Amino acid sequence: MGPPGSGKGTQATSIADDLGVDAVSSGELFRDHQRRDTELGRLARSYMDQGVYVPDDVTIKMVMEWINDPAHSAGFVLDGFPRTHAQAEALDAEIKSLGGVDRVVFIKVSEDELIRRLTGRLICRNCQTPYHLLFSPPETKGMCDKCGGELYQRDDDKADVVTTRIQIYNQETEPVVDYYRRSNILREVDGEQAVEDVGKAMNAAISG
Repeated sequence: MGPPGSGKGTQATSIADDLGVDAVSSGELFRDHQRRDTELGRLARSYMDQGVYVPDDVTIKMVMEWINDPAHSAGFVLDGFPRTHAQAEALDAEIKSLGGVDRVVFIKVSEDELIRRLTGRLICRNCQTPYHLLFSPPETKGMCDKCGGELYQRDDDKADVVTTRIQIYNQETEPVVDYYRRSNILREVDGEQAVEDVGKAMNAAISG
C-alpha cells in the first residue's frame, strides 16, 4: 500500500520476482478485462466513463477471479489493493480459507515529496515513453529522446490535481491502514530512501 507516487508498483514487482509469485494491481485488472471485453470489464467501464470510482463489489470480483486462478495458488502480491475498508473486509472474508493476508506493507512518503515526484512526470505524445524532470529528464527539453515527439504533462499530474488525488487517497486509506494495524500484520516503510534501500526495507518487513 502507498499513495500515488510512492513507488508501490515498482516494489510490488520486485517483491513478486524475489518470491517467485505474481503481482497485480486493480488498474491492471480493469485494463485486462476491458481489453478482453468481459462482462466485468464493460461494467467497470460504465463507471469509469462517468468519472466515478468502480464499486467495491466489481473490483473485488475481478481480484478474486485473479486470486482463484490456479496459476496463483503458491501466493501473490496485491499492488494498491485493498484501497477501502470495505475492500479489506471483503478480501479477508474471501481468502480466509487460504490463510488470509500474511503481511501488509505501507510505504510512507510525505505530501511534499509526492507532489515533487508526480508533477515532474512527462509523457511522449507519440510513443508514450515516460520521463521525469528530476529523475530521468530528456536530452532536449520538451522532446522525446526515442522518437522526437512532443512531451506533455497529463492532466492528473498537474499540481492542483495531484494534491486532490493525495488527499482523497489519504481519506480512503487511513481506515484501511488502521484496520490492518489492529490485525498486527501492518509494517510501515520509509519510501523517501533510495529505491534499493526501500526494497531492502520492504523485504525485511515481509520476512520479519
